Amino acid sequence: MDNVFEENVKIRYSEMDCNLVLKPSALLMFLQDLASDNAEALNFGYSYIIKHNLAWFLLKYRIEFDDYPCGLYDLTIRTKPRGYNKLFAFRDFEILHDNKRIGRAASTWALVDLDTKGMANVSEALQSNPYMKLYEKQEDDLVYGKIRLPEKFDIEKYFEIRFDDLDVNQHVNNANYIVWAFEALDFDFRTSHKLRTLDMVFKKEVKYGAKILSCASKVGDETLHAVKNADTNEDLCVISAKWV
Repeated sequence: MDNVFEENVKIRYSEMDCNLVLKPSALLMFLQDLASDNAEALNFGYSYIIKHNLAWFLLKYRIEFDDYPCGLYDLTIRTKPRGYNKLFAFRDFEILHDNKRIGRAASTWALVDLDTKGMANVSEALQSNPYMKLYEKQEDDLVYGKIRLPEKFDIEKYFEIRFDDLDVNQHVNNANYIVWAFEALDFDFRTSHKLRTLDMVFKKEVKYGAKILSCASKVGDETLHAVKNADTNEDLCVISAKWV
């Protein structure tokens, strides 16, 4: 069976910014929804893992764009599970327009035990699934970038978590972190730049009631971000974005 899933996505005006550029949060939602549908169809999605008191937790993304979507009203997104090792599962994506690839992404996931809140053994949970194999590296795999945060950030902005920010596990949805991170950038920068590469590392979960501190700095064509729990100062998500 071919495990590549493909979906044609219609981009609505509500998913674009004032320059008709696809909002990064909308793109992350597209990736997340397709990954969820694919996992569900291959019997390692939400309905399977919740029976075993487990939850998928996204750990990191590497996304590279040949041409970030601007003025486009339809995309094709493909995804494929790449396999697993003891602790992690891996998934790749391709983003296409008119059959031309305009971006691709790599992602790493973990399973969390909902009782202990610790990481579960992915290889034990998935070893009987015929559609998930042991991970094998390929020559054209994307390489995750190292995120080197500054000792002191130039910009800080506070947010409160809304009820609508939460996912089915009552945690903040992954796409919200990029909203908080990029909202710290000024209007002129956002309207004159498009994403070229994106590295995101999700470090800790956060729930309703916490306050968020978004920190950012610009270094040439790169912006560096830390989304923190404002009460504890713990990093929740760190991001490196390169722009053109």
